[in-house]
Amino acid sequence: MRVEETVLIGRPPEAVFDYVCNPANLRFWQTSKTAVEQLTPGSPGLGTRVRERTKPVRGKEFEQIVEFAEFERPHRLRLHIVEGPYPIDGIWTFERDGDGTRLQFVAEGPLRGLLWLFSPLAKLTIRRQFATYHRRLRDNLESVN
Repeated sequence: MRVEETVLIGRPPEAVFDYVCNPANLRFWQTSKTAVEQLTPGSPGLGTRVRERTKPVRGKEFEQIVEFAEFERPHRLRLHIVEGPYPIDGIWTFERDGDGTRLQFVAEGPLRGLLWLFSPLAKLTIRRQFATYHRRLRDNLESVN
């Protein structure tokens, strides 16, 4: 499965990158997260690991551990699922666009179990969820003075 999207955010790439990479912000834009804990001490960077608990709109809460597998501030971030039921990795790229940022996102990985059986519906649901996350991300960042 592969999902791609682009969103324009009226903030510079450094501000967008730093907000996305801060585990303390995750629950404010990925609203399905019920708990987030940074497992690696220090500032986020290459190799940082985060434990996330997620409650999908319809479904059972699950836990996963993600790792910052690529960390090129303020240009590129790749999160790799180290442990969890849905091995769908995410890549964000941050490009300057005037005074703002063109954020491009790609989620890619295999669908398993019931998600595989209902893959067209699952892909649509996942696409909508990421679109909601990125709209909220934009709204949160653009409301900051």
